[in-house]
Amino acid sequence: MKPHGFKFTASTGAKASTALMGALKMAHMAGMSEEEFEKYLKEMEGGRVFQLLKASGVINLAEFPAARYAARQYAGYGLKLSGGDLPELADGAGDLVALIQGVGQEKFEACFLKDAVMSDIERAEECDITVKDAERLRDFVNKAFIQAEFEGAVEAPAAKVFSAVAGIEVKDGEPLLGFFHREIWKGRYKVDSDKLAQLLPGLEPAERNRVEKMLRKVEFADKRKTTLYRTLEILISVQAEYLTTGEPGRRRPLSQKTLAKNLEVDASVINRLVSNKSIQMPWGMEAPISVLLPTSKAVNLERLYSIAAEKPELSDEKLRVELKTRHGVELSRRSVAQYRKDLSLAASGAR
Repeated sequence: MKPHGFKFTASTGAKASTALMGALKMAHMAGMSEEEFEKYLKEMEGGRVFQLLKASGVINLAEFPAARYAARQYAGYGLKLSGGDLPELADGAGDLVALIQGVGQEKFEACFLKDAVMSDIERAEECDITVKDAERLRDFVNKAFIQAEFEGAVEAPAAKVFSAVAGIEVKDGEPLLGFFHREIWKGRYKVDSDKLAQLLPGLEPAERNRVEKMLRKVEFADKRKTTLYRTLEILISVQAEYLTTGEPGRRRPLSQKTLAKNLEVDASVINRLVSNKSIQMPWGMEAPISVLLPTSKAVNLERLYSIAAEKPELSDEKLRVELKTRHGVELSRRSVAQYRKDLSLAASGAR
């Protein structure tokens, strides 16, 4: 039975079909890697119809506000430990090299380079090392990896895993974005409606149809650019404290749904947009963009672990109080106990 007062017509169906096709087109474009999207833009901009619109002044490029560019540093995923060319560290921490080699390339990358939310206890168990050594490796990765010690032995990461969008650097205490693909981020498309109105009457119907199709492609491409640009702007603003300190416990919980609402786009678009893309952190490591979209539980686990590691004598109740005092997080004692178990932390008397 049709809802009262609603009449389904061919026009209604056509509009719904157009909206669905538009959503599918946007989702597909959002899921493109930066390399794929750059290729798509080059082909689109090199076409005859786009050049016609550009020459007639219908389409122009407007710069993104404060857009900056950066050279990508292939640290992190490109590290090869098996080549035997990893030099000793000049700062006296050369025993870390043997420790890393003992862990092995695969586990080192999985536990210290690609997963930003594992606890040191989980890393220690997975790599069969002590928690203290896991702490040392994590600290090394976060604070010293971008130094010149490893720069001569790196390769580009596999394009299939994550497509790097931008690098983040800290300047005057503020995180700043620098984009890697200049051809994508050189500007957003602007359509001059007055010049379009002047152009269309002089075109044959077939050519007019091609122009309209091109304008739809331009609209989707521009939306993909601006949505990702605004996503990164919001994320570095929300996670500024984490990005300037490198401490995972400083992250703020932020869901894709909330981000999508702020950007006024469908949550599926955000999901496709961030699922295969990475950013270069201020300390030189590449990480999935999703690292800046942590759940409340992930953040609280990291905070709880930091407190328990600092004060192993605290009971669950005192951990709960400390979590509230430091971070304003109100959890029940039962939740704290469960979080402690999730982190494989022993009770206070056994830590």
